[in-house]
Amino acid sequence: MARPREFDPDEAVAKAMQVFWQHGYEDASLPDLLEGMGLTRGSLYKAFKDKKNLFLLVLDRYETAAVDAGVALLTNAQIEDGAERVLLMFKGLVAAVADGDHRGCLLCTAAAGSAANDADIAKAVHLGLGKLQAGFVQALADAPALAALDDAQRLRLADTLLTQYIGLRMLARSRLPMGVLQHAVQGVEDILRGAAA
Repeated sequence: MARPREFDPDEAVAKAMQVFWQHGYEDASLPDLLEGMGLTRGSLYKAFKDKKNLFLLVLDRYETAAVDAGVALLTNAQIEDGAERVLLMFKGLVAAVADGDHRGCLLCTAAAGSAANDADIAKAVHLGLGKLQAGFVQALADAPALAALDDAQRLRLADTLLTQYIGLRMLARSRLPMGVLQHAVQGVEDILRGAAA
């Protein structure tokens, strides 16, 4: 008779997410994961098979917890001006860093590291980034000052905002002076104003 698991797999994945968020995929060692998750080596491998499979579960959880929240803000029809939604997202990022959150974006970190050379991890990363891209497109479509943009222009601007977002989330890990991040958000505002001109 098989013994029941003595841990909650969902809680273990949540703990693993913190380890990967801190160290990145490549640098998160097995001892780091075991300590962070409170598991033995045998329990980890029995429940999650291997590090890659665990990371894919973590990326899925992160997408649901963080990416979907960002998309919800970008598509929030209660904030009528989509450009305001975009700025709120960027300002929220800076506010989080000011409050001491230097973890950046787990998805962005995965996209920038060698883990993205793995086809399965790359697919998960692209899925999350694609959601953010679609969120930016929707926000821009809902911006009255940008109503003259055609679909191709809107997509180009959304891609520009996506790259700015990824860059800022990566910079959050670098602990640069807050002024750099604040200037970058002002730059995003300038980009939106320029596109509306």
